[in-house]
Parts: sequence; C-alpha cells; structure tokens
Amino acid sequence: MESRSVKSSSRLDVVKWLVVFLLVTVGVVGNQYFAAESLLYRVIALVVLAAIAAFVAVQTSRGGRFAALLKEARVEIRKVVWPTRPELIQTTVIVIVFVLVVALLLWVMDSLISLLVAGFIG
Repeated sequence: MESRSVKSSSRLDVVKWLVVFLLVTVGVVGNQYFAAESLLYRVIALVVLAAIAAFVAVQTSRGGRFAALLKEARVEIRKVVWPTRPELIQTTVIVIVFVLVVALLLWVMDSLISLLVAGFIG
C-alpha cells in the first residue's frame, strides 16, 4: 500500500515539476514576445509567474524539503552574534593595514627580483 502512494506522489511530483518548467518557459518566451510592451508590465508578469512556479515547486517533496531548509537556515542566522560597530571598524582597519603591509613587502620583493634579473641580463 505504501509503495502505491510513493509512486503516485512521485508521478504527481513529476507533473508538478513539468508545470514549473512550463511556467518558467512561458515567462522567458513571453518576455521576448512582449518586448515592445512596457518593462513594468513584463516585470509584474514575471514576478507573478515566478511566484506561481515557486508555489507549485514547494508542493513537491523536494520543494518541501528545500522550504524546510530555508526555515532552518533563517533560525540559524538569528542565532549568530553579529559584531558591534566598534568591533567591525577595528577589524576592518586591521585588515586594511595588513593588506597594505603585505602589498609593500611584495612590491619590495618584486623590485629586488627585477634588479637581480636586470643585473644578470645586463
């Protein structure tokens, strides 16, 4: 009994993905076909088609798992302790100074190597 429901939901998922593909195709072709129309109207139509396609995609098993993943990611982002403004500025200054020091060292090394090569070549 369970294998029947898995097969039917699998077939239904295939149909749903075909609908999603069809909606995306209609959006792309329609955007080209109606190129003479106002950009605002075309953008509105694409947003509506994308929303419908996303809704249909979320109804599939993979789409549902993806939606759950997005919810879990959002929860994890809320758990992150973001740096304060002074910490951010201090870290940025340290990175900039370090990059400048490394750039200076590389420039000196490049100049020395150029002088050595010029000395050997003549």
